[in-house]
Amino acid sequence: MRHFRHTQEGFDDVSLAIFDLDNTLLAGDSDYLWGQYLVQEGIVDGKEYEAKNQRFYDEYKAGRLDIYEFLAFSLHPLTLFSPSMLKDMHAQYMHQMIDKLITPQALALVDKHRQQGDTLMIITATNSFITRPIASAFGIPNLLATEPEMIDGRYTGKVSGIPCFQDGKVKNLHAWLQAHETNLQDSWFYSDSHNDLPLLNEVTHPVAVDPDPQLREVAEQRQWPVLQLHHGEHT
Repeated sequence: MRHFRHTQEGFDDVSLAIFDLDNTLLAGDSDYLWGQYLVQEGIVDGKEYEAKNQRFYDEYKAGRLDIYEFLAFSLHPLTLFSPSMLKDMHAQYMHQMIDKLITPQALALVDKHRQQGDTLMIITATNSFITRPIASAFGIPNLLATEPEMIDGRYTGKVSGIPCFQDGKVKNLHAWLQAHETNLQDSWFYSDSHNDLPLLNEVTHPVAVDPDPQLREVAEQRQWPVLQLHHGEHT
């Protein structure tokens, strides 16, 4: 069913305001920091895990990440613990790693779209175990993330559906749009990464946020707005 808002002229379709999470709304990368948390707490073998975590992060930034290889690595620790233990670990991770990365500027940006009556969404390659509580902290009800498979209440270490990465974000979003009988008319998408160019090209209002060099170049060529969100500057 379509969602509507009331204006003086009548009813208009609600715009969709979509936010990438890592290094966009967050002043850091939640997936990488989950790995750092596991190392710091001695939950995984520190030296080997940290080296792999850094390699995957570097490959992501360079646009060379094999998403399935990375997910096999990053989802495995979820298989080692019960849901209740994982919930406690995540609460500690939020306190140690994430809360300080939720900046007033990011909260203000989300609130601006909330006050406009826009439908709010986070879309992220990071898995939903990590990101759902973070989306809740921003008060954003709609989350499209890579979904870890669960069987009989335990994580299997595998992926359910299409990873929400690069063109996978577009595929997952279009499935959501179809299910909600809505579209991308007057839509917004905020991202820091050239990996999100497939979705930035889909929306009405693409915005580069603290962009990586590749995205900054594209944004300048196409005259997209560039927002230095975590430094409070517009260009």
